[in-house]
Amino acid sequence: MTPVLVLALALVAGLLNGPRTFAPVALVAWSAAFGWLDVAGTWLGWLGAPAPAALLTLLALGELYGDKVTTRSRTWLPGMIARAVMGALVGAGIALGASDPAPGGWGALLGALGALVGTPATLPLRLALARRLGRDLPAALIEDAIVIGGIAAIIALVA
Repeated sequence: MTPVLVLALALVAGLLNGPRTFAPVALVAWSAAFGWLDVAGTWLGWLGAPAPAALLTLLALGELYGDKVTTRSRTWLPGMIARAVMGALVGAGIALGASDPAPGGWGALLGALGALVGTPATLPLRLALARRLGRDLPAALIEDAIVIGGIAAIIALVA
C-alpha cells in the first residue's frame, strides 16, 4: 500500500471520527497495543500502552451511552475541538502504524480535517435516518456500527 493511499485512509478515518469522538481512537489505541499498528518508537508510541487504550475505551463507552440519552449537538464547539484532536490522533496512528507508513504529521492533519468535515456532515444523515426509522436509537446504533466497522476495516487494510 502506498503512503498516499495510507494518507487517504487517514482522511477517511477522520471522517469516521466525526460522529464519535472516542471510539475510533480507542480502536487505534488497542490496535497499537496488540501490535497491529506499529507506532512503537514514534511520537505516538505512548498510545500503544494498555493504560491509554483502557482509558480511551472507558471514554468511548461513556460516549456511546451518552449519545443515546443527551440532546447536546455534536457541532457544539468544544465537541468539535475534541473530535478534531482525536481525529488527529486517529489519522496519525493510521499513518505511522501502517505496514507501509506515511508521515504522521500529514496523517494527523488529514485526520483532524476529516473530523471537522465529518462532524457536521454526518449529523443531517443521522437525523434523517432517525426520522425515517421513527426513533433515534436505531439510527444511533447504525451510526455506531458504521463508525466501529469502518475504523476496524481501515486498520485491517493498513496493518
